[in-house]
Amino acid sequence: MVVSENLLKWLLRFYPPLLFQRVWVVKILKDFTGVRVKINHSLLNRNYNRSIFGGTIFSAADPFYPVLFHQLLTKKGYKIIVWSKSVDIQFLKPGLTDLYFDITLTEGDINEVTNSLNNLGKHIKVYPIEIYNTTRELCASLMVEVYVRNLNFIEISDAINN
Repeated sequence: MVVSENLLKWLLRFYPPLLFQRVWVVKILKDFTGVRVKINHSLLNRNYNRSIFGGTIFSAADPFYPVLFHQLLTKKGYKIIVWSKSVDIQFLKPGLTDLYFDITLTEGDINEVTNSLNNLGKHIKVYPIEIYNTTRELCASLMVEVYVRNLNFIEISDAINN
């Protein structure tokens, strides 16, 4: 289902797994080409060291590439499934303040995905996310492996055999 950028922002803000982890979608860019996310440091997501729990950081970053790709590609007419296939996370510094990250999909990223979907029927690629504190110090670095499958893709060999 394709929704507007503003409606998706509000849906994600109140989506319980993000809401209860204090993850706040600040902005979704036009045509779903990016997102800005804030992880609020609060009593609800603080660990015994008073930093943001690592699971909160992970859950904040996990859904956004798939959500952006799903909205963007569905809007372009693709029937797809998409998810984070794997995530590698490196915790570099404790999150003692609010944390922020941005994801931006370039025209090259979008062209690469659409070419893969049209020619191979799927796209698998690793995308980075860097999470910063309020003083712009890098606190966590993630590599998100995104899997996208074109459900309408028919291989040439399948078309010839039918």
